[in-house]
Amino acid sequence: MPGRECKTLAGTLLFALASLWPAAGPALAQDDGARWDSMTPEQRDAWQQRRAAWDALPLVEREDRRSRYAAWRELDDVQRARLRAAAEGYALLPAEEQAALRARFDALDDMQQRGWRLGPALGADYPRLQPLFAYLPQDQRGAMLLFLRQLDAEQRDDLAALAQRIPPQQRDAFRRELLAVPADQRGAWLRQRRDQ
Repeated sequence: MPGRECKTLAGTLLFALASLWPAAGPALAQDDGARWDSMTPEQRDAWQQRRAAWDALPLVEREDRRSRYAAWRELDDVQRARLRAAAEGYALLPAEEQAALRARFDALDDMQQRGWRLGPALGADYPRLQPLFAYLPQDQRGAMLLFLRQLDAEQRDDLAALAQRIPPQQRDAFRRELLAVPADQRGAWLRQRRDQ
């Protein structure tokens, strides 16, 4: 049963990511002249209704939806396809199974939920990588995410082991050193550092 348990949890987490991708809110400002002018009166009314519903949401909910949408946009096509498939599979489940899976995801702490927004591969490894990347300066975020997405599972495992050993005061220097390693040398570099 451990394999089934793991598969069920993975499905839960994939669903949670996939089910929320389009919820960023109205993308059109009323003063976006050309686009607004090209709309029919019905389209304008529909947009205004969506805008009113968006504005009625609590600020925390709007920020959460924007964050989820931004995370979705950072995923590559392969990860998006996996998540769409997971959402389609979820939609076919009976309502009680859907509720149970959703409850399992909701029971995860915020850190784990945010980690799954990075996609299936990084989401699975995020709890172990989190010590290195939880308080990443904004100017390092893009480069670090690209770096992490280029690592294979073994390299992420080596990095996760290192993440547990590097003291907080040394993490920034370690991240800079890590990003400077040429792509073709990363695996060996991570393995060497792990074995020290």
